[in-house]
Amino acid sequence: MVTPSFIVGAHHAMGRLSGPGFCTQLVTRSSITLRGSSCFKTGSSTRCRTPASRLAFHLDSGGDYILMSHRSSAAGGKLGNLAARGVFITLGGQGLRIIIQVLSVVVLARLLSPQDYGLLAMVTAIIGVAELFRDFGLSSAAVQAPTLSRKQRDNLFWINSCLGLVLSVAIFLGAPLIADLYHQSELAPMTQVLAWMFLVNGVATQYRADLTRRLKFLRLAVADTVSPAAALAVAVAFALNGGGYWSLVAQQLTQFTVMLALVLVAARWLPGAPSVSTPMDGMLKFGWHLVSTQLIGYVSKNSDSFIIGLRFGPSTLGLYNRAFQLLMTPLNQVRAPSTTVALPVLSRLRDEQARYSRFVERGQLALGYTLVTGLGLVAGAASPVTTVFLGDKWASLAPVLSLLAVAGAFQTLAYVGYWVYLSQGLTRYLFRYSVAEAAITVGLLLLGSQWGIVGVAGGYAAAQALNWPLSFWWLSRWAAIPLRRLYGGAARITLMAAAISAAAHLVSSAIEPPVLAVVAAGGAAVVVLLMGTAVPSVRKDLVSVIDVGKRALHREKVPV
Repeated sequence: MVTPSFIVGAHHAMGRLSGPGFCTQLVTRSSITLRGSSCFKTGSSTRCRTPASRLAFHLDSGGDYILMSHRSSAAGGKLGNLAARGVFITLGGQGLRIIIQVLSVVVLARLLSPQDYGLLAMVTAIIGVAELFRDFGLSSAAVQAPTLSRKQRDNLFWINSCLGLVLSVAIFLGAPLIADLYHQSELAPMTQVLAWMFLVNGVATQYRADLTRRLKFLRLAVADTVSPAAALAVAVAFALNGGGYWSLVAQQLTQFTVMLALVLVAARWLPGAPSVSTPMDGMLKFGWHLVSTQLIGYVSKNSDSFIIGLRFGPSTLGLYNRAFQLLMTPLNQVRAPSTTVALPVLSRLRDEQARYSRFVERGQLALGYTLVTGLGLVAGAASPVTTVFLGDKWASLAPVLSLLAVAGAFQTLAYVGYWVYLSQGLTRYLFRYSVAEAAITVGLLLLGSQWGIVGVAGGYAAAQALNWPLSFWWLSRWAAIPLRRLYGGAARITLMAAAISAAAHLVSSAIEPPVLAVVAAGGAAVVVLLMGTAVPSVRKDLVSVIDVGKRALHREKVPV
């Protein structure tokens, strides 16, 4: 063993490697020098230890470095602070994005018709499945991989880009079939234009994954905020000039194109040539299991739009779609970045069960006491919320919005389970459960469709209420999760959300105008939360959530 440095034989990589808890490393054309650490060589691998971390790497047959996973243990709260700060930055950016999304709904709902939204929803319900194959689960594979070489990253880039190109061409050629399915001739040109977003997204996939893996959350937040803002400006310009449904098409293409430009600049690398000798089997297997699961999930989550479009036509689907977009799109924009932060952190904590379980528990509490309680407020005050955000002509959607809020609440309670599946590579078991979940969801949607779009929303809510406890039980068979504590936390969150919903409904029903009713309902929600602190278990939960917030505000320097 050599201290303080150990020189490893020649290879061609150049760059500087660092990360949370890593020792400083200088990589040169002829050697790797590791300073401030104790290192020893074992076969083709050199392992280095510092008081706060463990780093391993080896040289592959082509001389390319492979960065191994590291563990930050004695560093105490450093990784927790970094994760919390990542949440703070990511949710801050997504907060701005949600404002833009809500503004988009509010403005465009007054410029476009339900028919315009229905046509777009018909197209996306069909071609959206291609987005899963464009990603092929490889973005998550890259983020959670314990090791990722530069050549593997380049190969992933070319795989995603080629998949995007193939899907764009296939959808362009198949556009007339979609128009024939719905008996709407306008869908053919819409589909042909939207087809090219798969190529754009394919090119962007690994740039986003790389930024996530390197914990560059601020750069991602900028891209996630600027791109929808530019897209909204383009959509409004089209709509004001009579663009109709083409306004929504232009909005989609603009957002993804601007996103690509921003993440490319932020990532600061260009792909090399593909390497057929670089091993990719593990990532492709992970991706296949994940995309299979996502495909099943997509079918179940988009069956409502497909059923409504076929049975009731574009206008009715447009009405339902507005309620869904007003609620579910912002909700997903908050939940998805939580995975962006949680996945790389949990992947590093896989060997530290106590810290891993604590992170999952706190994640559920943080999502629950913010998102689920907020959804309880929306469910209770759905009538004035609908009028304020969509206008009087959409007022009939209040029951739909209320039921979708219930569905979103139950989805969110189960969301941390998804983190566990991905961070531990359990996509095979996730796929098996997703098949059962899809069967329950589609069956209840078909049953509910007998009562129109309100029945569909009710079926969707009932499905999520059944699925979340089953999902935790299934996960506990394959992963060591704190099942009883997760059930207990979910029960407390649900009771608080129900109390907030009831208070919001009572207050908002007694007050006019709608804007004042929404404000009053929000005040009632705050009062219920304050009253909840009288319960010791709830007070402990809230203290835990506040601690996450304090960690987020702690200025921990993020390594380059």
